[in-house]
Amino acid sequence: MDRSEELRNKSIGRLLWSFSLPAIVGMLVNSLYNVIDRIFVGRGIGSIAIAATTVAFPIMIVLMAVSILIGVGATALISIRLGEQRPEEAEKVAGNAMTMLILLPAFFTVIFLLFTEPILSAFGASREVLPYARDFVQIIMLGSVFGSISMGMNNFIRAEGNPKMAMYTQILGAVVNVVLNYTFIFIFHWGIKGSALATITAQLISAIWVLSYFFTGRSLVKIRVRNLKPQMPILASITAIGFAPFAIQIASSIQQLILNKTLMFYGGDMALSAVGIIMSIATLLFMPLFGLSQGAQPIIGFNYGARQYERVKKTLKIAVIVGTGIALAGYLVINTWPTQLIGLFSNGETELTTMASHAMLTFFAVIPVAGFQIICSTYFQAVGKALKSAILSLSRQFLLFIPLLLILPRFWGIEGVWRTAPIADILSLFLTAGFIYYEMKHLGRRETVCAAVDEEVNLADFSRDLCSAECK
Repeated sequence: MDRSEELRNKSIGRLLWSFSLPAIVGMLVNSLYNVIDRIFVGRGIGSIAIAATTVAFPIMIVLMAVSILIGVGATALISIRLGEQRPEEAEKVAGNAMTMLILLPAFFTVIFLLFTEPILSAFGASREVLPYARDFVQIIMLGSVFGSISMGMNNFIRAEGNPKMAMYTQILGAVVNVVLNYTFIFIFHWGIKGSALATITAQLISAIWVLSYFFTGRSLVKIRVRNLKPQMPILASITAIGFAPFAIQIASSIQQLILNKTLMFYGGDMALSAVGIIMSIATLLFMPLFGLSQGAQPIIGFNYGARQYERVKKTLKIAVIVGTGIALAGYLVINTWPTQLIGLFSNGETELTTMASHAMLTFFAVIPVAGFQIICSTYFQAVGKALKSAILSLSRQFLLFIPLLLILPRFWGIEGVWRTAPIADILSLFLTAGFIYYEMKHLGRRETVCAAVDEEVNLADFSRDLCSAECK
């Protein structure tokens, strides 16, 4: 059975398992090496270096956002085009996306290098933290294209039905990063510069691995030179679909900026270091959920394109159940061993361990609902309904979190910062539930109308995407 037939006919449970398990393993490995990196930085350099990486985090999120904008948007279109049995159109999408994955991060790198210190100061760097943050981020930016290619194009591999290869890419980058981080920090004593060099070296090797897959004849979707020239209708479709996860990341960057400023005002560098540790642990919580959603995305997108709506519903249902289970397991671990988890990052600093442990328990108080929200937001990405996906994605991090972050600390001080996340999670849960209930109730009805209109007037590809976007 070829990949297209598997997506169309294979058991949903087995299909979701085969697609999601490699993505979850890859994401777990990816998040684990980020945690290990932060442990190396904390134990090998100190809490001031953790604060520096926390300041740098919003900038790294922007780079990730660019990769996600193109990578996720293109992945959804590739899955839909393959489901519609239009492989040539899928290849046009992949070629255009590859071009943008190179040009956009290069542009942001130039901007950052011209205004390094003002940007870092705006992101919360104190006088003590600034030199560390500058050394770290300047090196990261110089390797931004490598990270963009490896992350963005790895999504294409998953979209064409080869999740194991996508998993190998993530494992390769993670192993290289961990080994080089230890070597550069503890053996060569290169400090925070060594951590940054390890990261971009791992990204370079991952990028070479991904490109070799597409240029050695192993891929179903081919990268052809003629498709590298940007075409505005294709780019518009990619960015429209990829805007929701892109907006999440940009909102996350703005959120982190405001969070850093608030932390510095109410808690100083110690609070900044505490949040840096919490964010590292958060990657272990959320990355498996993102892996699950990535595994579900091509299944939902393909069957939506093939108008097999019962399979779409079943995929969503199973993914939500599994995602909730993953989030609940993470919640139990955090509440069972909070001090031990924080202690991994601290070099015997009792004050940091105490503050971070309490903050983490409050921050993740209602984290079990995260699986439902992430999977449902990904559903709207997968079917090309960018506006609904954007609203759901932004609801927690931007529309709710930031206003709460600006208000609650005025009454509760630093405690108000920690309470912002659970309150935002509860409010966004109700919004997500309303959106997905309406969607499931009407799934397939309006899409059928759009298909009839499409056949009647022979819409162009971009117009067809706009029609799909209107069928909400």
